Amino acid sequence: MKHIRAVLFDKDGTLFDFQATWGVWAGRMIAELAGPDPALRAALAEVMGYDAATRRFLPHSLVIAGTSEEVAELIAPLLPARAGGAGALMAQMAAAAAEVAVVETVPLRPLLMQLRGAGYRLGVATNDNEAVARSHVAAQIDLFDFIVGFDSGHGGKPEPGMLLAFARHCGLAPDQVLMVGDSSHDLIAGRGAGMATLAVLTGVAAEADLAPLADAVRPDIGHLPQLLGLTG
Repeated sequence: MKHIRAVLFDKDGTLFDFQATWGVWAGRMIAELAGPDPALRAALAEVMGYDAATRRFLPHSLVIAGTSEEVAELIAPLLPARAGGAGALMAQMAAAAAEVAVVETVPLRPLLMQLRGAGYRLGVATNDNEAVARSHVAAQIDLFDFIVGFDSGHGGKPEPGMLLAFARHCGLAPDQVLMVGDSSHDLIAGRGAGMATLAVLTGVAAEADLAPLADAVRPDIGHLPQLLGLTG
């Protein structure tokens, strides 16, 4: 990792604990969309891969790594009477997501300041909307060089477009960037971009699922300083 000059983070499941942040939000969103209809609530939970009893997403859920557009298109057929279709639904979900109380996987500001102090360029690449991502990292936004979402014009993961955009923005070769994520989408995108990849286990995927796609696996991003040789 000595050649690494920049670190690009996924957002949900990487910077923020996925289940703690989005489990409660999803339960509220389903209740809002379904109203008093228990059958519709159950159908929405099933298609989203969500366990309403535990308020946790299941490993196969598209919501974990999919774009907001993909999630809206998944749900829209269950709500045929809803005006505006998937587009209106995506806007509603984005508005609700922007207000969610995100739960940091580790204290972010001290970690990011340590990385910045060591000279690393930092970015966020998420399959969420860029505007939502900016609202979620508002407390640390001054520490990031580049924040990109699936709607920023570079495509979504697992395609490498947004990752390569970050490297170009920083004036770095892709192999000087470390892509950090909690899902196969993140790591496949990193490999496709020619970047080093770090898997963290603060999402839903298990180590056995991520290890084949990663150059290293760590419990959370708090292990970055040691991995990058910043600590003894």
